[in-house]
Amino acid sequence: MSDPNAGLPPRYLRTPEAARFLSLSGRTLEKHRTYGTGPAYRKIGGRVVYALDDLKAWADRGTKTSTSDPGNGTVLPAKRQAAPIPYAGKSRR
Repeated sequence: MSDPNAGLPPRYLRTPEAARFLSLSGRTLEKHRTYGTGPAYRKIGGRVVYALDDLKAWADRGTKTSTSDPGNGTVLPAKRQAAPIPYAGKSRR
């Protein structure tokens, strides 16, 4: 069976449409964008747009088959994440 979208350009969604696609609020998607925890996005002429493939890939990171399944990755919450721990190697003296 062939892909009905083959040969068509990628479909881009504005923030409200992308949020509905992910079953999130627009504000939550904006927070993800601010904190760097959300799906990849593009700025075109000052507008933020999301490719469908990027939205699907981000959501798929949270795929699990059971509560004990570590899964493919983690979809982080829309909040500021802890700063990386500074290098704790030997200090120069």
